[in-house]
Amino acid sequence: MPSPNSPLNYLRQIAIGSATGLLLLILIIGGFTLAAPTKNGATQTPTSTPTDTPTVTPTAEGRDCSIAELALDDRLVGLHAQVINPATNEVLFDIEGDTPAQTASVMKLLTATAALQVLGPNYRIQTKVYADLDNPGHIVIVGAGDPTLSRARAGVQSVYKDAPKISDLAVQINEWARSTPITNIVLDSTYFAEEGWDPGNPESERTIGYQSLVTALQVDGDRNNPTQGTSPRSTDPVNAVGVALRKAIGPLASAATLTKAKAGTNLLEIASVKSQPISRWVEHMLKVSDNTEAEFLARLVSKQLGYDGSRDSLDVALKAALTRAGLATTDLVLLDGSGSNEANRVPATFINALLKKVLNEESDLGVIRRALPIAAETGSLASRFKGDNLDAAGKIFAKTGWTRHEYSLAGIIKAKDGTDLVFSIAAIGEVNATAKQAIDNLATGIYRCGNKLSAETTPKTN
Repeated sequence: MPSPNSPLNYLRQIAIGSATGLLLLILIIGGFTLAAPTKNGATQTPTSTPTDTPTVTPTAEGRDCSIAELALDDRLVGLHAQVINPATNEVLFDIEGDTPAQTASVMKLLTATAALQVLGPNYRIQTKVYADLDNPGHIVIVGAGDPTLSRARAGVQSVYKDAPKISDLAVQINEWARSTPITNIVLDSTYFAEEGWDPGNPESERTIGYQSLVTALQVDGDRNNPTQGTSPRSTDPVNAVGVALRKAIGPLASAATLTKAKAGTNLLEIASVKSQPISRWVEHMLKVSDNTEAEFLARLVSKQLGYDGSRDSLDVALKAALTRAGLATTDLVLLDGSGSNEANRVPATFINALLKKVLNEESDLGVIRRALPIAAETGSLASRFKGDNLDAAGKIFAKTGWTRHEYSLAGIIKAKDGTDLVFSIAAIGEVNATAKQAIDNLATGIYRCGNKLSAETTPKTN
């Protein structure tokens, strides 16, 4: 029984003497507050004491859908995986999620973010041609880091849709030259402080045709066939530009020599073309996992931030760009833009923090969300999530990854129960192509569980 001086006994005394008090008692006991009358008849609403925003604590309550058996698939060597509910920040599943690990082409999510933060979605690259006024008959083409510049003839699309054309430069050059022969074409590819091949990548990436050498001046990503995504690349992309330009100009340049050199200072601009906006690069890069676009975007970020565009500048430049998106980069090692270098190190926790921003379309990152390959429908996921995983078709939006020692997948899942989830999965070690199926099975399991996903990482025993 309450003491005579207890708050509850006091309220009872009020209630005995007043019907209004009785109503107050009922409302307070029921968990409500009542606007109290003031002396002049106006009402006054009590102000509650300010409190901090509650910290979300992961809970197992109601989470009884397990993917533990799927995670134990022998094909998932060296599994690193994490799933979060971005609305609550709860970690629903985690295996080595905090451990920095190689990324494969999931790295392109970071490169795309860096480019959108620093260059912006509407940024375009200009390739210009100048007349050297100190040397009559000499023209100079100056590269500014656009590998999409194409030698494909007018009316033919290269792999880079609506790319600027060498033929358009040639028309402008001929208009300027008219009947004056061009005796020398200078090729200036000095915009990046360093050219060449990342020694962390196997040469087969170039010879098979997945990636070109990095040079500030090249055409069609240096593909042998400008209309094929995978096409052998050369060891001299810069010279190929000169050959293409000389051919496109025609008779006025048929006898021109080709010289690799930095442009002089007494120049007159006579031709220029612009690339498609960076948003188009990001879309194409993510859908088909174009390594060349990724490497050039990383170096363009470096240059825009005041670095020299060299390979050695990428770690500091990309981290600076990612910081602009509100991401902590302390544990990262970023050695390239494409993820081909297996020495990159990024934890799943970082990838998921980035994906949460992509889901919410923060800071122009809606470009990435709209570009992600869709399970069983588009891009590098068009042929996956078939058969037993077909129920996840159209519901998983993710970037694929592959290197000699890794298969990965990271993105957004519109789960069966309607919950939006973000996830990162990587199998790292002595893997083979069958790991893709195991990853798809695991991702489909996440889709089916949704917000009921259990955090257990080992199956229950009888």
